[in-house]
Amino acid sequence: MDFIPVLPQLHMFRFPIGQAYLWRDGDELTLVDAGHRDAAPLIEEAIRGAGLDPAALRRIVLTHCHRDHVGAAGELAARYGAEVLAHRLDAPVVRGDAPVPEPVLLDWEVPLYEHGLTVPPAPPTRVDRELEDGDVLDFGGGAHVVHSPGHTDGSIGIHLPHHSVLFTGDCVAGVGQVMLGVFNVDRATAQVSMRRLASLAPSAVCFGHGDPLTENATAALLDAAEASADGDAGL
Repeated sequence: MDFIPVLPQLHMFRFPIGQAYLWRDGDELTLVDAGHRDAAPLIEEAIRGAGLDPAALRRIVLTHCHRDHVGAAGELAARYGAEVLAHRLDAPVVRGDAPVPEPVLLDWEVPLYEHGLTVPPAPPTRVDRELEDGDVLDFGGGAHVVHSPGHTDGSIGIHLPHHSVLFTGDCVAGVGQVMLGVFNVDRATAQVSMRRLASLAPSAVCFGHGDPLTENATAALLDAAEASADGDAGL
């Protein structure tokens, strides 16, 4: 796993599949997504290596219910008393009370999806707070929840207007180029969500997969959203 600085208050955890982000407000820490189920020790080690204390972890915000984003959330929350937050529509899946929704795969997505299944399933994980579109969370100067369905029904983006930072979850990907995310339960709905996220005009964009953008981010998002609307899969 790599632990990469993105902005002065923001680091990225890069796992073999997927990534998560650490936001710092003074001594208080927020995790956006939580990697795979065995990632907790790696996350703790990286936090300590940056001179921070994992006991300062206050909340874990899950952008959606998939195994490579939820995996270590329960273990970290139990260890440090962090609050786990997820959208109301994905919370039953995170808790293990509903099955993970099956995506409608394009032909070229099938081998990628099968590779992703090498990540071990996430254990049932408690959700302390169910989120709705428009909720404002107490970090980053006010973090706005942006319901972004299509990848899953309860996918969300997290927008920090004060810092002009956007976490897209898997609605948008940045692997090689900015594009609509893959493995969607409803591709058309995901395209609408992508356009909504692009309209927020962030200066920095953090994807669920792919390197963050800190330059020309809005233009790249808008171009990718337009390409997706025109039927270009991005590959």
